[in-house]
Amino acid sequence: MIAAALVALALAPSQFVALDRVDGTILQDMRYATKHNFVGHRIAGYREPVCILTRKAARALHRAQKRLRRQGYSLKVYDCYRPTRAVAHFDRWADDVSEQKMKREFYPRADKRRAFVDGYIAHRSGHSRGSTVDITLVKLPAKAQPKWDGKLRSCIARYTRRFRDNSIDMGTSYDCMDPRASTFHPAIKGYKRANRLRLRRALNRAGFEPYDKEWWHFTLRTEPYPETYFNFPVARNALR
Repeated sequence: MIAAALVALALAPSQFVALDRVDGTILQDMRYATKHNFVGHRIAGYREPVCILTRKAARALHRAQKRLRRQGYSLKVYDCYRPTRAVAHFDRWADDVSEQKMKREFYPRADKRRAFVDGYIAHRSGHSRGSTVDITLVKLPAKAQPKWDGKLRSCIARYTRRFRDNSIDMGTSYDCMDPRASTFHPAIKGYKRANRLRLRRALNRAGFEPYDKEWWHFTLRTEPYPETYFNFPVARNALR
């Protein structure tokens, strides 16, 4: 077995690319480059709101996008490559039990001390290998992406009461630390379940493996760096 490697580079390996250079039609809402995330601050290492992936993963998303657009949908990414410094930022957040700034929206019923145990965050993230995405669907023609107004809305509330980010109803918002985020949670039925399965089928067909606890999380099965975790920043000037 190959030992996992932590690689600190100022520049990404040549196999990494900005997703919009491969497919400019895939929408992007890079939450960790903003304050609208479960920490409530821009996350360490996210210098620009740009999706960076291995070229192989980006091409796989392009294949999925072509099929989905014929069905009247577009993919939208929330997170792509994630540097290890960002993962360390999540560790510090989880360790500070008194910090509950974003609880009302992202973990309304959860104890943040269980974030690792319950599988919502990890000490070592597959995102740092460059072939994992957090992703959803938007109905075409896509409505404009609204700016977050700073108000917190429960991720398990009804669709009309959650933050309206132009995606279709998946039963919860993105990054919702709640059992209902699990793809097959019994409370998620009808068209909400169908929406999740549409996304899952499209990504599965393109070569991605789902993570059942989070309907939005997928990893390329044949990822180029299965044991390597990178720390270059999320920025276009980090690309060769």
